[in-house]
Amino acid sequence: MKQILVVTLRRLGDVLLTTPLIRSLRRAFPHATIDVLVFADTVGIVSGNPDIERVISLPQRPKLTDTLRLIARLWKQYDLAISTQSGDRPTLFALAAGRTHIGMIGPGRRKIFGVLKRRALHRSISAGDNVHRVEQMLRLADALGIARIPELVCPAAPCAQTVPEASYAVIHASPMFRYKQWTRDGWRALAAGLGQRGLHIVATGGPDPTEREYLNAVWDGIVAVQQLDWPQLVGLISRARVYVGPDTSVSHLAAATDCPTVVLFGPTDPRLWGPWPRGGPQPSWAARGTIQRRGNVWLVQNPLPCLPCQLEGCERHIRSHSQCLDELTPQQVLTAVDQALADGRASRVGASTLSQ
Repeated sequence: MKQILVVTLRRLGDVLLTTPLIRSLRRAFPHATIDVLVFADTVGIVSGNPDIERVISLPQRPKLTDTLRLIARLWKQYDLAISTQSGDRPTLFALAAGRTHIGMIGPGRRKIFGVLKRRALHRSISAGDNVHRVEQMLRLADALGIARIPELVCPAAPCAQTVPEASYAVIHASPMFRYKQWTRDGWRALAAGLGQRGLHIVATGGPDPTEREYLNAVWDGIVAVQQLDWPQLVGLISRARVYVGPDTSVSHLAAATDCPTVVLFGPTDPRLWGPWPRGGPQPSWAARGTIQRRGNVWLVQNPLPCLPCQLEGCERHIRSHSQCLDELTPQQVLTAVDQALADGRASRVGASTLSQ
């Protein structure tokens, strides 16, 4: 196997959760050239990944001409092309790029398309099972007959980076969507509690104007928000005493750095999308619990009877509130933080679940 292409046209966190498959490919084919095809705004999450030779990017909303030009550029350039999604576009790229190809077949009403894809692909697996995204990726490794390497691979941290001299905690308060947000008062109470525990607070955020507006309202001059690229975030988080954040790609990144990581989960099902700690979650995340611990990750929920609903908030759209997060108390989050701090860098692989 000389040339391999991995197609992963998804959001940031999804792309990061694809890296165990890429690492499995690298270990199985150490001399192969492995390229990845991603959306342009997710390139940073694989920046400096040692398992990848080249990152090929596509606009988030490509025009037909963009798609056709890329198909022509990739046409049969690879010995193996892998689509990590069941969608039509990523499957098309895998079919066009690979002399051999493997992909995922999704459930749904368009069964005829599933049948056509299954016949067109040399190998396929079902994407319909209720399993964690990383487990889906590792099933692609199974289909290829190669060993699973269940390791998330972070962007390469800069060799020299200035970090606070004092012990510090990193708080990344902003998720992509409103329905994953905690309350402003909650974040402020958390920051105050961390300060009482002798920790300097480093708040991080992204460049999106809506996100900046939200973070300005949360912190309102209490702390300055740092805007860092992905490798810089890896360097910052990996040296922190603890990281705290919501259900977002940065929290997945923190879990992969081996930093003690506290993540606030609302409607999302952790069995499918829970952070992947070093070595993987053993046992798998439960659907709900007050505080669950797996390796270096503490997952905090407000386990209402409807949790996890897997809906976009109580009003079922991305700008909705979520009652489970609105009613999550700072004391519960600080309890998880105290457990994480007491465990140091949480390098042991022990796992426990505490629930009310």
